[in-house]
Amino acid sequence: MLKINSNLVLIIALIFFCAFSRIIPHMANFSPLCAMALFGAATFNKKWHAFIIPLAATWLSDLFINNVIFAAYYPKFTWFYDGFYWQYCSYILISLLGLSIFKNINFGKIVAGTLGSTIIFFLVSNLGCWIGNSFYSQNFSGLFTCYAAGLPFVKGTLLGNLFYTTLLFGSYNFLKNKFLQPIKVNITNAKN
Repeated sequence: MLKINSNLVLIIALIFFCAFSRIIPHMANFSPLCAMALFGAATFNKKWHAFIIPLAATWLSDLFINNVIFAAYYPKFTWFYDGFYWQYCSYILISLLGLSIFKNINFGKIVAGTLGSTIIFFLVSNLGCWIGNSFYSQNFSGLFTCYAAGLPFVKGTLLGNLFYTTLLFGSYNFLKNKFLQPIKVNITNAKN
């Protein structure tokens, strides 16, 4: 008999729903991806799920976006876009942040995780933009210039993180309490 863990299914469904919400028009960097990594770290029982499932959802949504929505910009089927590993690395670091702060979930930790994930994404993605980029000098001044150029995008990242973290944690809490309550069964010991 196959047993389905409804909590696991709910978490995965919420993450994939958010990943594919990226096709909705939005401001620059207003994305669910950091929130998905944070949420996964807080909710999955098996910690490897916290890394694999948000990354898989990100990659599948990337495949759709790059090869369907932006197909005109890619001359052939695109499995990975240039520099994807910097963003994916930031999601792994955000998952590690989540695993370290979410021994239990509370409002303060969610806010701290949201702000921390915004900072991690900003630092890692802009570092990736700077390394080997001929537009920026490959010294501290060039790195500083690259980070300064990325500052206007922090607003979108923070707003996206706040929105999607609220959506994920709030929806999960509501749906879990509404539909995944354990069923109490009264079993009596019958004697023959």
